[in-house]
Amino acid sequence: MNMTAIPSTEATKARMQATLHRQKAEQTRLGPPSLSLRRDRIARAISMVLTHKNELLDAMNTDFGARSRDMGMLYDIVGSVQPLREAHKNVAKWMRPQRRKVSPPILSLLGARSTVRYQPKGVIGIVTSWNFPLQLMMDAAAAAFAAGNRVMLKPSEFTPATGGLVAQLFDSHFDEDEISTFLGGPDVASAFTSLPFDHLIFTGSTNVGRHVMRAAADNLTPVTLELGGKSPVVVGRSADIGKTAARIMMGKMINAGQVCVAPDYVLAPDDRVEPFITAATTAVAKMFPTLKDNPDYTSIITQRHYERLQMLTDDARAKGARIVEINPAKENFSQQQFRRMPPTLIVDATDDMAVMQEEIFGPVLPIRRYGTFDDSIDMINARPRPLSLYYFGSDKAESEKLLERTHAGGVTINDIFWHIAMPDLPFGGIGPSGMGAYHGHRGFVEFSHEKAVYHQTGSEIIAMFRPPYGPKYRKMIGGLLKG
Repeated sequence: MNMTAIPSTEATKARMQATLHRQKAEQTRLGPPSLSLRRDRIARAISMVLTHKNELLDAMNTDFGARSRDMGMLYDIVGSVQPLREAHKNVAKWMRPQRRKVSPPILSLLGARSTVRYQPKGVIGIVTSWNFPLQLMMDAAAAAFAAGNRVMLKPSEFTPATGGLVAQLFDSHFDEDEISTFLGGPDVASAFTSLPFDHLIFTGSTNVGRHVMRAAADNLTPVTLELGGKSPVVVGRSADIGKTAARIMMGKMINAGQVCVAPDYVLAPDDRVEPFITAATTAVAKMFPTLKDNPDYTSIITQRHYERLQMLTDDARAKGARIVEINPAKENFSQQQFRRMPPTLIVDATDDMAVMQEEIFGPVLPIRRYGTFDDSIDMINARPRPLSLYYFGSDKAESEKLLERTHAGGVTINDIFWHIAMPDLPFGGIGPSGMGAYHGHRGFVEFSHEKAVYHQTGSEIIAMFRPPYGPKYRKMIGGLLKG
């Protein structure tokens, strides 16, 4: 299937404005979509992904140069279909008005009712990142469709083959007033985020997230920002080092570390650092006996990203860190067709190194030592609040202390990533790592307006709230204050 041709920036901007106007007008004219229409939209999205899964995997491979198809099948294909199926299964339950308490309770006895109704916000703008280009689109679209919204989508310019194919597939499976895709670079993205959407969700870097929020503020558009940051891993003294290293390195090497929730640095007790390095080397060799031409191992998305990772490593080396390159087959990476990079440990990384100042987004993993467990907490709290946090160990007191005394968007204990795979857990950041959350029911709520509705009693007992105020009124107020 051929990619969709990308029109000029000005033509795209004009089409974006016209599409938003038309989608808003249709949403107003037709009102909230029925349950059957919501399910139909979700079912069409599922069918689209399953029917064209091989073409989608081919497109992602084209964009990366070399990307594991098996990994893509799990994280992008299954990762797209599962949230869609979750929404299709549960949307009827999610849509039901929710009864709430009436106060004072006497009003409820006399027929008063409080409810929350979930109303579509209208048109949802979705801006996605390049690292999981299909999954990020479909996960957000699942929640938007379940909530009864229409969608405008801006894929990353770093994955043009995937974005172009998705645009073509949406055009063939949906009406443009249901979902419409817009391709282009930073100028198109800037214009897109400046549109007066009813809600905007952005996945990307913290720096770009600031610009997105500023643009949305001009229209008072509510935003969901899924950003990132440096997600720490704390290795407790009680951790099984072999199992811990295998799980951490799996999390670091999936998509070659190009994951917003990938472990960004490891904090380990001084006497566990060398055993961890040994176990990490063994774990990598078991998963990837070779790397350079291994179809299970993904390349870095662009030459610019590859050179940045090399710079981070060179900077750390120049400032005194020990560099441990894990290269099981001793391959020559200076001669390769694609931009594959062996996993690299930065031992005893310090704050003055760029690798400890920036989100890495690649197979580079700094390791730092701590003395007491409280030292590890202090190191985490000295940095901006991360998107994810990981703890390995069997010491419940340690894990509870870490949960209570640090902030992170989400946490997995004794593994990497798994909290974001749970459909009934919210996924989102805190502070610099983002705001708002989605996935499952939380996504439905995020893209809905929770409309408060109160039905008053027919009884004139409420006359006591009207002037003139007298003893009965004052007695009632006194009772309310007593609780």
